[in-house]
Amino acid sequence: MDAIEAVDIQKKFGNITAVNSVSFKVKEGEIFGFLGPNGAGKTTTIRMLTGLLKPDRGYAMIMGYNVIDEPIKAKMLVGVVPEDANPYPDLSSWDNLVLVGRLYGLSGRDIKDRASKMLKLLGLYDIMDRKAKNLSKGQRQKLLVAMALINNPKVLFLDEPTGGLDVLSARMIRELILELKRNGVTVFLTTHNVEEAGALCDRIAIIKNGRIVELGSPDELKIKVGAYTYVTITFNRALESRELVFLEPCEYKVQASKLLIVCSKPVEAIVKAVEFAKEAGLEILDIRISSPTLEDVFVKVAKGE
Repeated sequence: MDAIEAVDIQKKFGNITAVNSVSFKVKEGEIFGFLGPNGAGKTTTIRMLTGLLKPDRGYAMIMGYNVIDEPIKAKMLVGVVPEDANPYPDLSSWDNLVLVGRLYGLSGRDIKDRASKMLKLLGLYDIMDRKAKNLSKGQRQKLLVAMALINNPKVLFLDEPTGGLDVLSARMIRELILELKRNGVTVFLTTHNVEEAGALCDRIAIIKNGRIVELGSPDELKIKVGAYTYVTITFNRALESRELVFLEPCEYKVQASKLLIVCSKPVEAIVKAVEFAKEAGLEILDIRISSPTLEDVFVKVAKGE
């Protein structure tokens, strides 16, 4: 069974189409990244997947339940950390968790056990009695994650979970996401940290202007989009640009004895550079290859290249 399924979902606000005919499936136990520039339709999509917005067309499923026709059954299986949300400010960390646990219909013992476990896991146990309004931003974010996990969800939606966090807190959240995956939880992740998505996600969808324009694993996206590779070759003497016309149509730049080549076929460029070195009586002192990053892919897709 697919954990999440979106079938031709669409949402308009007046004359603006925020999400346009979006379809995809997320497997159980998968970390699925959902990336896109600001205003691309990410948050609107999440709101439709979690039943907060009704699609104008199409439908969404959570663990086989239609989120509009069977909202309670679907939502009981879901945890959500929205991008713009806060715990109840005048309640303590403990009371926030108790409240959410009761909303899910958990027993008192289950709430106590789950709340204690989440607070310890996220480093909040020693400040469980502190009101949420007196917590730091990082502590509030951790509390929101704990609240989303109190019902032991099968599917977890995370909208910018590490945004604004310090390095240690962000790392803790990332490690928790991987641990959840190991325990079979499906994670739907949106983030502006593209490299974070590349490190965590099994597959990634990139949405632009309300439509999914690319979908695949991080490596598949790099190959499919053809993100450029950077090759730096160091010779034993300074070079002149006129010597390097053989590299065209690749882009290249000369910095004294260093040659930087930007290309989609690095092996061919290196072979040409080696042949040039032999003919020119040069020695190659060093060759370094920098692989394309997911950020390179994202930028190319966002720019429509």
